Amino acid sequence: MNPVPNSRAEALQRDAADPLAQRRALFDLPEGVTYLVGHSLGPPPKGARERMAAAQADWAQGLVRSWNTAGWIDLAERTGDRLAALIGAEPGEVIVADSVSVNLFKLAAAALAQARTYALFVEEDEFPTDQYIAAGLGGLSGAEVRRLPAGGTFEALKAGGVVIRSAVNYRSAEVADIAAHEREAKRHGARIVWDLSHATGVLDLKLGADGAELAAGCTYKYLNGGPGAPAFVYVSNALAPKLANPLPGWMGHAAPFAFDANYAPRGGAARFASGTPPILSLAALSGALEALEGADLAQVQAKARALGALALARAQAMGLDALSPLGDARRGGHVSLRIPEGYPVVQALAARGVMADFRAPDTVRFGFSPLFLTYTGVWDAADALAEILASKSWDQPQFHARAKVT
Repeated sequence: MNPVPNSRAEALQRDAADPLAQRRALFDLPEGVTYLVGHSLGPPPKGARERMAAAQADWAQGLVRSWNTAGWIDLAERTGDRLAALIGAEPGEVIVADSVSVNLFKLAAAALAQARTYALFVEEDEFPTDQYIAAGLGGLSGAEVRRLPAGGTFEALKAGGVVIRSAVNYRSAEVADIAAHEREAKRHGARIVWDLSHATGVLDLKLGADGAELAAGCTYKYLNGGPGAPAFVYVSNALAPKLANPLPGWMGHAAPFAFDANYAPRGGAARFASGTPPILSLAALSGALEALEGADLAQVQAKARALGALALARAQAMGLDALSPLGDARRGGHVSLRIPEGYPVVQALAARGVMADFRAPDTVRFGFSPLFLTYTGVWDAADALAEILASKSWDQPQFHARAKVT
C-alpha cells in the first residue's frame, strides 16, 4: 500500500484497514459534513453529551449535596489523572483548571520566581495569547521580556530565564523537540512552560520521559471537550513542591473547607487550582475523553500525519504553497496552506460541506483529527478545493462577508 493514497480507490483501501475506524461512531457528526476543524474545536463525542446530561440531573436531584454524592469535588483531579495518561505524565501531575491563558500566567510566574535570569522569552510567531501573557507578566513583575525570532528558543535557553513555547505551532504545525529543548534548558538553568494546545490528543506525547516539567493545554481541540472547556496544568511531581501558585485560590488549598485564613497548598499539580471548577464543562470533558482512551496513541499520531501527508500531496499538485513541514516527524495534526483569497475560499468550502478555518492574512488550515476523519473524506475535500480554485467560485459576495470568528 502506498504511503500516501494516489487515488480515491486507494483512500478507500486505507479506510478499510484503519485501526481507528470504529471510533468514528463515538461522535455526533452532521450528515454531509467533512469536519477539518478539530484542531480548533472538536465535534461532540456522544459520551460528552451523556456525562453532561448526567451532571445536570445530579444538579437537579442532589443539589448542593452533589459535591459529595456525585463526586464533583474531586472531578478536576480525577479528570487530570486521565489526561496525564494521554501526555506521558504520572498521577497527580495534572489538574484541570481555568483557561490556557490563566494557566500559562500561573506557571510562568511560578517559574520566574526561581529563575536564574529574571527574564521571559517568547517567539514572535507564537500564538498571540502566549505573547500577551509574557508581556503582561513582564509588566507586572518587572522581568525583562524578549521576543525571539521564530525558532530562536533553543539558542535563548543559554541565557536562563523562562520560555513560553508551543509544542506544536498554531499556524505551521511544526513540532518542537521537547526532549532536546529540555536537555538544553537544564544545562543552563532555564525553564520552559510548554503550551500543548495543538498537541494533546493528536501526538504521542511523553512529557515525563522527555524531561518536561511545566505545561498547560486546552481540552476543546483534539480532546473534543466542548467550546470553552476548561484547560489543564501539568507540573512534574519533582518540581511541584518547589513552586508557589501566584493565584492561590481556595481550591488550591490543602483543606479548603477548613476556611483557614492562611494558605497551605495542596500537593502536586493540584496546588495550581484556583477557583471553583466548572462542573458541567468538566463532566462533558470527562465523557469526551472516553473517545480517545484505550486508543494506541502511536496509531493516533500516525494517522493524523498520514492524513496531513495526503492533503499536502494534493495541495502540491494544485501548486499551492504549504506553510507546514512536509516531513511527517516535524508536523503535528494540521496543515496550513497559503492562499491569497483564503477567507472566501474557506466559506466556499463550507458551502460544500467541507469545514476548514482561516487565519489572517492568508492562511487556510485543515485539521486532521484521526478519531473521526477518513482518508476518503480528505480526498474528496481536496477535490472540492481544487474545483473551487479552478472555477473561482469563491469569488461571490456571500463568501467575502466577514464574520467575527474566522
